Amino acid sequence: MVREGLSRTRYITTEAVETVLYLALVLEKPLLLEGPAGAGKTEIGKVLAETLHTELIRLQCYEGLDEAKALYEWNYQKQLLRIQSDRAQELPWNEVTQHIFSREYLLERPLLRAATASRRVVLLIDEIDKADEEFEAFLLELLSEFQVSIPELGTIRATYRPVVVLTSNRARELSEALKRRCVYLWLDFPGVEKEREIIGLKVPELEPRLQEQVARFVHGLRKLDLRKAPSIAETLDWARALRALGIKELNAPAVRQTLNLVLKSEEDIRKAEAKTTALLAQASK
Repeated sequence: MVREGLSRTRYITTEAVETVLYLALVLEKPLLLEGPAGAGKTEIGKVLAETLHTELIRLQCYEGLDEAKALYEWNYQKQLLRIQSDRAQELPWNEVTQHIFSREYLLERPLLRAATASRRVVLLIDEIDKADEEFEAFLLELLSEFQVSIPELGTIRATYRPVVVLTSNRARELSEALKRRCVYLWLDFPGVEKEREIIGLKVPELEPRLQEQVARFVHGLRKLDLRKAPSIAETLDWARALRALGIKELNAPAVRQTLNLVLKSEEDIRKAEAKTTALLAQASK
């Protein structure tokens, strides 16, 4: 099922990755994907949603993220209007509070939306390593029982347990408590042959010889001491640019003309330019 679904979404992966995805679905455990930025971790959440024909709910993590932004907030403006209306009718305060602290006045953020969905959804918690440790601890109850506690409303339990995908670029080490609750997968950049296959699928109009050269050149770039290694998406952008320029063979002028498509810092570009001859020799084997 997993292999067929990924194939339909044109996502190329390995048997090991397919096995881990299958186990996460069967065991109904969150999937924790760690690896370098740009290796395709976020894309797995997207293709899972497409494979399962369901909604993708994404929570993008960042430093300072708290429950209010991830779980829920009260609609203060709407509450204030209701308070003013009820006071005009001289309703008792306990009746007013029953009105304003109901689901009608709740703004659902990604975690609560996933918990209250009317069907199974895919919840993508992206770059969890960027969030604070306090937020990570808050997630533990959610990932264990998939229930959330709202003081004014009580405990809300998910009717349909979401498929949860967490990604991490390892900006910091995640807690053992979080890892225990997840099926773990280290997702690295693909090898030369697998990346050539991806290029062939996504940019089929590119000459086969050039597909191979691009895959080998990028593989060589990732071995350099760069600030940011090229992502798969940047490899595809480069391949499309070479196609748009009508380039048939990877050579030094073509590299200098388009290297900014695959590297995004001046320091990295200079390092790569200094190694262009060696990288081209490797790419043309």
